[in-house]
Formats: sequence, structure tokens, C-alpha cells
Amino acid sequence: MARTVRDHRLETRAARSRLSQRAEPYWMLLTEGFHLGYYRGRQSAKWVARPRPPGQGASYKKTTLGEVDDTADADGVRILDYRQAQDKAREWLQAVEGGVAVTAKFTVGDALDEYLKAFTKKDLVNTRRRVEQFIRPALGNVRLSKLTAAQVRKFLTDRANTPARLRTRKGEEQKVRPLDTPEAKRRRMATANRDMTVLKAALNQAFANGRIASDHAWRTVKPYKNVDGAKLRYLSDDEARRLVNAVGPEFRPIVQAALLTGARWGELRNVLVADVDFRARTVRLTETKGGQPRDCYLEGEGLALFKAHCLGKTGTDPVFPAPTGKAWTDSTQIRRMAIACEAGNISPPAGFHDLRRTYGARLALAGVPMAVIAQALGHKDERITRKHYAHLSPSYVADTVRQHAAGLGIVKIEPDNVEPIRAITR
Repeated sequence: MARTVRDHRLETRAARSRLSQRAEPYWMLLTEGFHLGYYRGRQSAKWVARPRPPGQGASYKKTTLGEVDDTADADGVRILDYRQAQDKAREWLQAVEGGVAVTAKFTVGDALDEYLKAFTKKDLVNTRRRVEQFIRPALGNVRLSKLTAAQVRKFLTDRANTPARLRTRKGEEQKVRPLDTPEAKRRRMATANRDMTVLKAALNQAFANGRIASDHAWRTVKPYKNVDGAKLRYLSDDEARRLVNAVGPEFRPIVQAALLTGARWGELRNVLVADVDFRARTVRLTETKGGQPRDCYLEGEGLALFKAHCLGKTGTDPVFPAPTGKAWTDSTQIRRMAIACEAGNISPPAGFHDLRRTYGARLALAGVPMAVIAQALGHKDERITRKHYAHLSPSYVADTVRQHAAGLGIVKIEPDNVEPIRAITR
């Protein structure tokens, strides 16, 4: 992003109102041989620009960039504020000079292609899905030089107002999840923010590569605020046992491993026998979300699980293979988890990632320090750990309040004769 050049005469509406009307614009230098001008006439005020091509002496070519936001708020297209005028001036200059990387036909779709080609993070599958299913159909054919903030903002709004699609049989009408509750709307806005993150990353790369002279079209579009609330769903010990009892035998070992290690689905399905160190009682996770290998630590039950599923296998075999004998594919856990939750009477149903949260919650409830939980789960920043688990840890404030805030004697407490449902055995 280019630095905004300062000029006290033109920066604010108040400063510009003190300038007199005249035929010649008030000019300010942006770069050598290139000026931005403020023209104030009787009826309106305009931003103009003038470059002096090399070797042409004092010869200038002038152009009008747009109206000035003296009396109306800027929209970034027709009416420009001080910074927007500078951005548009630079964009216009690069276009008339025929910049090496900037081409009139370069589209948002081309920017997405370059971004995916250079993508080096682990989440390529999900990123490509967002690009191909949602971003490219909406904006792929738009020329990057013509992209406006209104188009980017509309994409964000449309994504937030589009219901989530549900699994649908082939040939049937697409099923969707209704947007009929505040929570459903919050989740769609959070999803729209994630799609916008991918779009902005691609456009920022195009800007850095010189494909467009200004990033104004998307820089001014802000994500929805306060929609990424921490997901607090975790299983009680009894629910975890019921889930394990209800899940199918081919899928049960990897569910048990998730509950006993806190590892993600993508990490566990790629664990090989050679990654397990029985002497150190650790499992080396190589395919991690952050791209950095890490160890997870096994206690007695976890160690026994891994020993049982490494027995008789070679070092290159997956510890928890799919029924095919190879590693599980990306989304095969979704339906199996849904069936197991229904059979185990677990409501609301849990996703596979909730098994990881369950592991973290059990550590927090046991009083394990946040820094240790962060390392065990592979969080790069302890703030992420605190966001999800700090409320579960023993709290001095909570203990003090409960100790000193005596009751009012307004509730009759009956003896509790209810016992938890015992785990189902098969």
C-alpha cells in the first residue's frame, strides 16, 4: 500500500473550504513529474491528476479522477476523499504508462489462479473449495482494474445472507440450513469473513505483484465484527464413553485417539507407525495445521491404544487406516460422527473437532496451566487457548465469590437421588 502524501491545504474539508475559487487547480507533488490537483469551481470540486512523461519537458497530460467529498461522503468510485484520490491517481498513472505487470484484461479470477499456484499452507483443499465454489462464480470475471469496493462489499453481504448447504442426494433439490435464528446468522457471517480472508489474500498478492496500482477496492471493506465467538462444545466423560460405544468398529480407534491426544482429524489420519515412539510415549504429528511438526503425549490408556494398532504393521503403514487399508480421506468423518451421535443419544451432536476440544477441556478442568495446554494442542498463541478453555480452569475469582456470597434461603434444596446413565457396553 502506497504511503499517503501529506499536504495541509488539501487533506481535510475544512482546509479546502478556505481555498478560493480559481481556474488553475491547487497542485501537490506525489512523485517526480506527477501531481494531484484540487480544482474548486463555482458548482463543484474535482480531483485531477497530471503526469509529465519523461523527455517531454514541461508538457503535461491532465485527467479528472472524480468529485471531491466536500459536500457528500466518499463512495470510493464517483466521490473520493483525499487518500482515495491519491490511490486512484497512482492507478491511473500506472495504466497510462503501461506498467509491466498491469494489464487491462487481468481479472479477479487470474488473481485467484496466481494465489492458489503460490499457496504453500496446509489448508489448500479448503482454500481451493472456497475459491471455486463461492469466490470465482461471484467475482472471477471482473477485471481487477474495474473492481470496486461496492462489488467486494456485496460479495461479503451475499455470502452472509446465503444459507449453508446441507448434504443432498443426487438429483434432489439442494437442501439448506435455515437462517432463522441469531446463532445461524452469526455462523454465516463468520463463514463470510473466512471467504473474505481468502479473497483479500489473493487480491493483496496481486497488488504486491504489481497487477493493480491500488488496493482501495478491498482495503476499505471491513469484516463483520464479533461473530467469531469461541465454540464451547465439548463432551462430558459420559458422552465421550457413549460416543465410543456407538461408533462403528472401523472408525472407533481414531475417535478414541482424538479423545486421548487432542489431535486434529488431519493429523491423526496421517500418523504412521514410524511416528510413534513407545519409549518416549509420544506421537510425532507431521501433517499439522500450522505446517510445523509437533509431538503429542500419551498417558497409559493412549499408549495402550497405539500399541494395539501398531502391532504387526510396518513403519510406513497408517496407525488408524480406513477400511481400504489406506489413510482416511478428508471428509469421511462427517457422516460417521453424525450417525454415532444419533445412536449414542448425544445432543447437540458433536463434530470430530469437538473431540479435540474435549481433550483440552479435560486438561483445563484438571487445573493444567494454559501454557501447557497450548503446547499440548499445538497452539501458536496462548491467547487462543485462553479463549476456549480459560473459563473451565479453577478460578480464584469464582472460588472467592462462591465462598462469600451466601445464599438468601429462598430456594428449597432437595436431596439429589439422580445418577448418571452408565456407559453402554457391547
